[in-house]
Amino acid sequence: MSTLRLHFWSVTGTAVVFMLSLWINQEIFTHTELVRGVNWIYLPSGVRLLSTLLLGGDGAIGLLIASWLVDFFYFFPHDPIRSFAGGIIATVAPYAVYRLALERYNLRASLTNLTPTRLLVLALAYSVANPLLHHIWFALQGDTKNLAERLFAMFVGDFAGALIMLYAVKGILALLPLPRRAQNAQNARNET
Repeated sequence: MSTLRLHFWSVTGTAVVFMLSLWINQEIFTHTELVRGVNWIYLPSGVRLLSTLLLGGDGAIGLLIASWLVDFFYFFPHDPIRSFAGGIIATVAPYAVYRLALERYNLRASLTNLTPTRLLVLALAYSVANPLLHHIWFALQGDTKNLAERLFAMFVGDFAGALIMLYAVKGILALLPLPRRAQNAQNARNET
């Protein structure tokens, strides 16, 4: 597969999976919504973090496109400034955590070097960065009504959603067979 085609499918796949996770979240956790777009459990936050950890810049571009689509056409169709800024903020936070993971943990695309503790740290970092950036924007726009409550709810929702998605995918990846070369290396370690 050509590099350009791979980038296209990475971006498109991210956008589709994000919007699917948003739909699932709306169907399952609609009763956990505090205010429009702020849920006590928010599965799309896990997709945001996971897509940037797995796909880097392609994941971030897919998230930006999907975030703009849902913000402009679903969440805030009558507020283009909030939709535009919200899409950027929703993409910056997981991408910043991805960059942190690259630098701090020497992140691998397979996430094999991310221990459960490291996943927890990254989920926590994202769950602080995302609501904080959003609420700084809200405060700058003069929207300070119930700011602390919304910030806390968004933190909890992002953290819960990120943990659910990260550990589910990490568990699924652990069940997949190892590539032949990695299997031979592991067998050699077991023999010694």
